[in-house]
Amino acid sequence: MLTLEQLRITQGDFSLTADFSVPQGARLALIGPSGAGKSTLLNLIAGYLEPTAGRVLWQGRDITGQPPGQRPVSMLFQDNNHFPHLSVAQNIGLGLRPDLRLSAAQHEQVAQALSRVGLDGLGGRKPGTLSGGQQSRAALARVLVQRRALVLLDEPFSALGPALKAEMLDLVAALVTETGATLLMVSHDPDDARRIAPLASVVADGTVSAPMDTETLLATPPAALRAYLGA
Repeated sequence: MLTLEQLRITQGDFSLTADFSVPQGARLALIGPSGAGKSTLLNLIAGYLEPTAGRVLWQGRDITGQPPGQRPVSMLFQDNNHFPHLSVAQNIGLGLRPDLRLSAAQHEQVAQALSRVGLDGLGGRKPGTLSGGQQSRAALARVLVQRRALVLLDEPFSALGPALKAEMLDLVAALVTETGATLLMVSHDPDDARRIAPLASVVADGTVSAPMDTETLLATPPAALRAYLGA
């Protein structure tokens, strides 16, 4: 279980608070207007930002002070975070060893991950030679080899067309189901949340609401979400 215990961050005039738990294996969408703090919350959980107050706990263990690399977290960013001078396979291999000194078994893990996301035979290419959808698949393969208990998506598919985005979301859902990972995803699109996230939280007006059923939330949105959706 992921627990955000009276978590707060203050940056100048901006403040965000969260105080709730997410069950292990759940899939939670974070919905709300731009600038409300959705990405900030993911960065707090991942360890890229330090909270002003409160704690982040995983399975009851306080991980608030741990650096990102020591947390049970894989994070997928909007730009996919590929190193352009490395091959696709090497970029995936970074998820296993930052020095890329992979064992034979780890090379096989990379190959299996490439196959799982539909990139067989493309491991030797540079990321810049791939299409947008293929780059997203490569980033997912890196998440797959890491097999972390928490997967955070910061709108990595926002630049893709509707059909390809839906395909990538379905692949994410399949992968986290296979591994039993807990998923938190930032979304501006209610249809994305409906597609793969049974739970949703509203990020607005400096707070993150406790998770609730996605369909119920979208059917009876609170005022802040209603204003954002134009409902």
